[in-house]
Amino acid sequence: MATAAGPTARTVGAGRGFALLLVLTGAAGLLASWVITLDKFKLLEDPDFTPGCSLNPVVSCGSVMESDQAEAFGFPNPMLGLVAYAVVGCVGVGLLAGARFPRWYWLTLAAGCLFGVGFVSWLQFESLYRINALCLWCCLAWIATIVLFWYVVSLVVRERLLPAPGWAVALFAEFTWVLVVVHLGVIGMLILTRWWDFWTS
Repeated sequence: MATAAGPTARTVGAGRGFALLLVLTGAAGLLASWVITLDKFKLLEDPDFTPGCSLNPVVSCGSVMESDQAEAFGFPNPMLGLVAYAVVGCVGVGLLAGARFPRWYWLTLAAGCLFGVGFVSWLQFESLYRINALCLWCCLAWIATIVLFWYVVSLVVRERLLPAPGWAVALFAEFTWVLVVVHLGVIGMLILTRWWDFWTS
């Protein structure tokens, strides 16, 4: 017996720009995760190995990779990134090919992005105030995750896949880029002020 198609039966696609954004952020995160994973294995083989992005006492990838926070789940964090960013890239490629996904798919992707941005926010805090060092490849993954998060949320809200007031729909329709810039700007200011004496010396 046929049933009426409800909101959950609706499939949603995305424009070429959004699809490319997913491909690019997925590729950036995948590249960062791959390089960090390789360097982590080299560190395990040779404790005296110095990663190429260890440039000074502040920009010191080795210090970050050797920290406890670099293995938050009992294995190197970038191995999680290898899977997550690959999925993002595949979704982007699918959208470029004209794929349309159901509501649950988009909400699952949004939930994953929420976890991702929460995780990198914790890593940012730990990097700045506990480890006291920055990893440039980690920063690339942070940027990719933040951009991805806001644009996926924007699509979910604009397509009304979640209940949202009209002002929120209008905000994301016009100013998603502002939210991205503000978020990245705050992190940039925290990094600048955290090591102000170092940057200005």
